[in-house]
Amino acid sequence: MAVESDPEQDYQKNFDVFRDCLATILIEKVSQPQPKARRRAKATSSRPAPASAAAATRPITVVDGTSGSSKSEKLHSAAHDSTDSGDTATTAEDLADFIDYIATELYTSLPPDLQTLDHPLWKQDQKDDGPLQSRYALPLTSHDVSSNILLPNLDPSVAESLHAYGLLPDGTADDLSTLLAPALTSLLETVTAVPPPPSASKQAAQEAGCELCGRDWVPLTYHHLIPRFVHAKAVKRGWHKPEDLQNVAWLCAACHRAVHRFASHEDLARYYYTVDRLLEQDEIVQFAKWVAKMRWKGR
Repeated sequence: MAVESDPEQDYQKNFDVFRDCLATILIEKVSQPQPKARRRAKATSSRPAPASAAAATRPITVVDGTSGSSKSEKLHSAAHDSTDSGDTATTAEDLADFIDYIATELYTSLPPDLQTLDHPLWKQDQKDDGPLQSRYALPLTSHDVSSNILLPNLDPSVAESLHAYGLLPDGTADDLSTLLAPALTSLLETVTAVPPPPSASKQAAQEAGCELCGRDWVPLTYHHLIPRFVHAKAVKRGWHKPEDLQNVAWLCAACHRAVHRFASHEDLARYYYTVDRLLEQDEIVQFAKWVAKMRWKGR
């Protein structure tokens, strides 16, 4: 007998997944060095002010009187700051609140069938439109997002807020679609995946938290400490023994992506093949300290 799905539970569960997918993308943008703006000889036009002042200031409270551009620079610089200053902690909290706000605005704009989607419903017929699996072919593209899923119902203040804090360079609908396509793809891939068998090791890892930043309130993924793409080379060149190839570390998505930005597959296999070795690198330590300060509301 099939167990009926609880729409309210599915909504909250899917929202939590979406927020983490979106957070991973935004954290990656913030943690990358921000390019310096090009000088313009003469401004021919100016960007119109948001229709509502509240819409522009709601995500992050600016208490120091800084403009959106300087606040963006502050967010980017804080991601590379290894100190435990209160200012850095506050910026991390501000970013967490900002992500929570953006995720809520975006998620409530999704079609209801995606908000409460679970694995069994993925292949079921939805009235006359056919299975969702055929309507939302993965991976989603920016065109899918703009035309079929989200943007027609989205409050313009969301794009304006992302643009104001340097997370959406152009602030256009196409720019936002490109940003959201991978987040929505990750959401659908996660909530429609066949439930895995119970794993004691994964449960224990989740309780212990990410092995780099320590967060235990976000989903974890396993990182092959010796990347699979170079397994054959690692054994052939004597870097590692075959029995060591499956060593993994449990990392949150943000730290996982940070590790792969930090070094190539070959360098990870040769030099950074343990958690301890990764934590000897200042760049990794600084990122882990910064992202560890990010907590969602109620955490």
